[in-house]
Amino acid sequence: MSYKIDEISSQKNTWLEQRKKMTDRDFKFETVSGFPTNDIYTPEDITGLDYVNDLGMPGQYPYTRGVQANMYRGRLWTMRQFAGFATARESNERYRYLLSKGTTGLSVAFDMPTIMGYDSDHPRSLGEVGRVGVAIDSLQDMETLFSGIPLEKVSTSMTINAPASVLWCMYIAAGEKQGVPSEKLTGTIQNDILKEYIAQKSWIFPPEPSLRIITDIFAYACKHVPKWNTVSISGYHIREAGSTAAQELAFTLANGFAYIEAGMAAGLDVDDFAPRLSHFFNAHIDLFEEIAKYRAARRIWARHLKEKYGAKNQKSWMLRFHTQTAGCSLTAQQPENNIVRTAFEALSAVLGGTQSLHTNSMDEVLALPSEKAVQIALRTQQIMAYETGVANVIDPLAGSYYVEALTNKMEEEAEKYFAEIEKRGGVLAAIDQSFFQQEIADAAYQFQREVDKKKRIMIGVNEFVNDDEHLEIDLLKIDPQIEKDQVARLHKLRSERDNLRVGETLDALRKAAAGTDNLIPLILDCVKAYATEGEIIQVMREVFGQYKEKPIF
Repeated sequence: MSYKIDEISSQKNTWLEQRKKMTDRDFKFETVSGFPTNDIYTPEDITGLDYVNDLGMPGQYPYTRGVQANMYRGRLWTMRQFAGFATARESNERYRYLLSKGTTGLSVAFDMPTIMGYDSDHPRSLGEVGRVGVAIDSLQDMETLFSGIPLEKVSTSMTINAPASVLWCMYIAAGEKQGVPSEKLTGTIQNDILKEYIAQKSWIFPPEPSLRIITDIFAYACKHVPKWNTVSISGYHIREAGSTAAQELAFTLANGFAYIEAGMAAGLDVDDFAPRLSHFFNAHIDLFEEIAKYRAARRIWARHLKEKYGAKNQKSWMLRFHTQTAGCSLTAQQPENNIVRTAFEALSAVLGGTQSLHTNSMDEVLALPSEKAVQIALRTQQIMAYETGVANVIDPLAGSYYVEALTNKMEEEAEKYFAEIEKRGGVLAAIDQSFFQQEIADAAYQFQREVDKKKRIMIGVNEFVNDDEHLEIDLLKIDPQIEKDQVARLHKLRSERDNLRVGETLDALRKAAAGTDNLIPLILDCVKAYATEGEIIQVMREVFGQYKEKPIF
C-alpha cells in the first residue's frame, strides 16, 4: 500500500480533530538542546527535501546515509576504549587487558602534565603525574607503553593537542624501534588546537604558530605516514563544556573548515590532506537529536568540501568520525544508572553511522575506570553489535519524518552559525572575540537552570533520588609512589642519554622554529635522541610564546 502527500495531509487533518480532544502530561516536549518537537511528523515537515529522491544512498554524495555503501554489514565500527593512567607500564597492562577482551583499537589518555607540555619533574606537574591519564616524558615511555603490542596490526588514537607533534613523533619512533615503518602505521592524533581555545583550554602556543605546526603535520604525513589521520576535529569537548547539539555541530565543522583553509594557505592541495581529516563527536542522551546531528554533519562536510573548497577526491568529501558517549551526562548519584545512559548514547552513535566508538564506564564521574567497569562498557558495544540487530540494516532510520526534519533543522542551525562566524572574520577572529566561549557558557547556564528548576529531569539527581544512597563500587586509586617512580626514571634517562646530541637536536629545532622549515623532521630527531617532551616544547615556547585567553566578561 502506498500513500500520496495529499492523502497523508487529509489523514493529518482528521487526526488533528481527534488530537484537540486530548490532553498531554505535564512535560517539556523538546530535545535536550531546546528544539521544540512536534506531536508527529509527516512529509510536510521535511522542508527543502524531496522526501524520497534527495535522501541519496549510503556511500554516495552527500553521504547523509553513511560513508560506506555497506556500512556495518561489511565491517563493524572500531570498538576503541579510551584508557591510560599512572605510568606507561600500568597503562600497557590495561591495553593488553582491553585487547584480550575484544577491543579492536586503542585510544591513549595522557595525564595533565603531558597534555600541557611539562615533564613529570616540572614544579607544575607536582601531584598530577599519572592521575587522569598516562605520564609520557620521552620515547622511552612510549616504547614501554606499546611493548608487546604490534603497531603494524593495531590502530591507535591519541588524545593530545598542543604537544601532538611531539607525541606523534614518539609513536613513529616507537614503531621504527619495533621494525614497523611509518608508512604502515594507522591511527589518529587529535591535534585539534582550535577547540582548545574554544572549550577545553589546554593550549600552549598562540593560534598562528599552532596552525603552522598542524599544517607541517599535514605535509609530513602525506609523504611519510599516509595511513594516519592527522587531525580529529573534535566536537566532544565543545559539548562537554556545555554546548547544544547544534553548537557542537557548527563549531566543530567551522574548525574543520579553518584547517582546510590553513592547509591550502600553506600551499597544500586540498585532496592531499583532506581525506585524512577525521572527526570526533559526542553521543549525548537525546537519541534522535544525536542521530540527526551525525547525518547533518556528513551532508554539510561533503557539500562544503566539494562546492566551496573544490575537492575532487571523493574521500575528501567523506566525513568519518569517532564517537564517545557523553561524560557530562553521567551522574555520581546512582552510578549504575550510567550503564543504561551509555547504552542509549552508544545506540545513537551506531544508528547515526559512526566509524569508531568509545563507551564510558559507569564510575568515570568518580574516578578513572576500574577494570570491571571498563569490561561492562566494552560489553555494551559488543551486545549491541552482535545481539540487537541494529548493525544488520544500513541507515535503518532513513526516511523517518522526524529524523529527516530534525536533520534538516540541524543543518539549518549550523549554516546560521557559519554565517555569523564569517561575519566576525573567521574562526580565529571569533575566538579572539570570545564568541564561541560565550555561546557555550550561555547554553550551559540555561541547561543548569532547567535542571535546578526541574524543567529537565535527571534521574537520581533532581528526581527519583535515593535519600539513603551509599556508594558500593570499587574505585581505581592511583598510588602516590607512581609519581616518584616516574620522576626517578626521568632523571635516570637524562643521566644516561647522549646529552651533547640532545642539545644539538634542540638547537636545530629552535632554528627551524624561527624560520619556515617543516618542524616535524626536527622534532623527530629530538625524540630519537631521547629529548623529553618538556625540553622540546620549551624550545618552541621560547620561539612562539604562550597563549593567554582574553576574559569573556
